[in-house]
Amino acid sequence: MDFFQKLIFVGVTLGAACAVQAQDAISLPGPGGIALKAWHYKPAGDAAAAKPVVIALHGCGGLYATAGERKGQLNARHHAMGEMLQTQGYHAIFPDSFGSRGIESICSEAQRLRNGIQVGMDERRADVLAALAWVRAQPWADAVRNNVALLGWSNGAQTLLASTDAGHRAVKAAGQPFKTAIAFYPGCVEATRTGYRPNTPLTLLLGADDDWTLPEPCIKLGEQLKGKGDDVTVKVYPDAVHDFDTPLPGVRTRSDIPSRSPARKGLGVQVGQNAGAREDSWQKVQEILKKAFAP
Repeated sequence: MDFFQKLIFVGVTLGAACAVQAQDAISLPGPGGIALKAWHYKPAGDAAAAKPVVIALHGCGGLYATAGERKGQLNARHHAMGEMLQTQGYHAIFPDSFGSRGIESICSEAQRLRNGIQVGMDERRADVLAALAWVRAQPWADAVRNNVALLGWSNGAQTLLASTDAGHRAVKAAGQPFKTAIAFYPGCVEATRTGYRPNTPLTLLLGADDDWTLPEPCIKLGEQLKGKGDDVTVKVYPDAVHDFDTPLPGVRTRSDIPSRSPARKGLGVQVGQNAGAREDSWQKVQEILKKAFAP
């Protein structure tokens, strides 16, 4: 029984008292006066009780599905993660860095040129810190114990690195850091060059065959940080490509994104599920958060 089958089984077994709650569209004060759109998955149980919060960051394709039965809604991965975090008793906040600025995606060069607007690490970091400040002011957030964690995928995972950089002035000004940070297949090249040091325990979850965000720079980053005494865990999943944790089965080629692997020069990148990596990595997310949020 894989993770998602277990999740369905648990949901049915526990019954209405622990039923997954609907997600709410919200708006919070963003950087530069923008209204930062977001989605809020609320945990089941006592609504008045202060509970841990996970801020989750989308990748270069944004929050939403562009095809299929979920078109226009949070895509399958974001929705499944939101529901999983709910069942664990956490609030999940998904800031929409792109939709808040009228952008759908920045994955390909053509999309970036068509958008005419760059949403880089400075903007995305500012979104994260704005969301963090907003969360800390909410009565339902366990802010007294600083029980707020950060999670991200791909471009969102690179944003996670930018938002946990102990040496960055905006990160330092934000005050107490996140309890922990979990990054799925980030781009790590910049972090290896800039002397990045995390201000919180960091976990990097990587696909060994990822030819979009290559694992080697992240492995190098992990070695650098461990050598400096930082609390960093690096997990590399064999035979896993980019987006290995998606709930949707199958692997496909995105021809609009050039592969960064020398072995696949001139070809598009491979993206899609690795069932074993998906189940293990999401189980690790639960374990990391449980440990980080422990009394």
